[in-house]
Amino acid sequence: MGEQPIYTTRAHVFQIDPTTKKNWVPASKQAVTVSYFYDSTRNSYRIISVDGTKVIINSTITPNMTFTKTSQKFGQWADSRANTVFGLGFSSEQQLAKFAEKFQEVKDAAKLARDKSQEKVETLSNHSQDHQDHQEHQEQPESGRETPSTNQASSINGTDDEKISHVSPEAAVLKSENDRLKSAVELSNTNAKKWETELQTLRENNARLVDALQESSANVESWKKQLSACKEESDTLREKIVELEAQCKEADQEKQKNAQLTVRVQELEAELRDKEQELENLRKQAEIIPQLMAECESITTKLQAAEAKNGELEGRIGSLQVDIDDSRQKQGNMKGELKKFMDILDGKIDELHEFRQGLSKLGVDN
Repeated sequence: MGEQPIYTTRAHVFQIDPTTKKNWVPASKQAVTVSYFYDSTRNSYRIISVDGTKVIINSTITPNMTFTKTSQKFGQWADSRANTVFGLGFSSEQQLAKFAEKFQEVKDAAKLARDKSQEKVETLSNHSQDHQDHQEHQEQPESGRETPSTNQASSINGTDDEKISHVSPEAAVLKSENDRLKSAVELSNTNAKKWETELQTLRENNARLVDALQESSANVESWKKQLSACKEESDTLREKIVELEAQCKEADQEKQKNAQLTVRVQELEAELRDKEQELENLRKQAEIIPQLMAECESITTKLQAAEAKNGELEGRIGSLQVDIDDSRQKQGNMKGELKKFMDILDGKIDELHEFRQGLSKLGVDN
């Protein structure tokens, strides 16, 4: 029947960096199809993934391989034949669990196929050895017979040379088969030693990967603390912006400045939304631990720039507060001058009223 797919899923594919043996290198730009294949002619299993026309995974599963879950949605296994470590990032925990379960089933099936093959080789080897011993046991009495009865049997059934010529082809076939089985056993022993070497290599790779995972976990915890601190600073800045808007609404004569300040506040809110979106993206990227290690330095620089910009904005807000206080003082001075003018006007009105009363009195007297 040839090679047939037995299970298919989708995941992001990664390979370990061949130089550092710690960082992950993306093998696909997006989620691709990853399938288990079974070859009935060779009785073997493979994991194959193709991105367009490029084959990014071609791994034959052996009983010595181990699939390890390094996070809730990420798993990996080492392929000593390909001299690399493959990593898969899934969209859910269920997909990872199903893939790991299928990996164990295929691994057990490959182990069973290997055991059957070894048993078959041993059976054929024992059968060939028993057949050869039986043949030697039959030939020894014939070679030792020198009695007249043997000569008589030879005269009846034919000469000894005729018997040897009759048995030699079968003995040659058995000898050839025995040699072939011995070669197969030697090859099996060689493969066993090779598998032991591969197992040792896999253990060393696993130890290195565990160290890298622990280092990545420590970096993730530090990054979470930085994200929490940045969020607190953003909340504090948002509260200051709300207070500034409340103060700006109290100044009626500073509408133009308030409008400019509102526009600036909107720009700050847009920048804050951009920062929040960037933080959300960073949280999503935190699920892919190896990529964060490469992006930590650049993001730290961005955070420092954001802190400097926040300081600059706080300075601008202080200067705007000073302008508002100056405007309030000017308004108070104008109210004092107006009150003083009203007092003078009231005095003039009182004098005019008295003058009018005097005129009225003179008119009555006349």
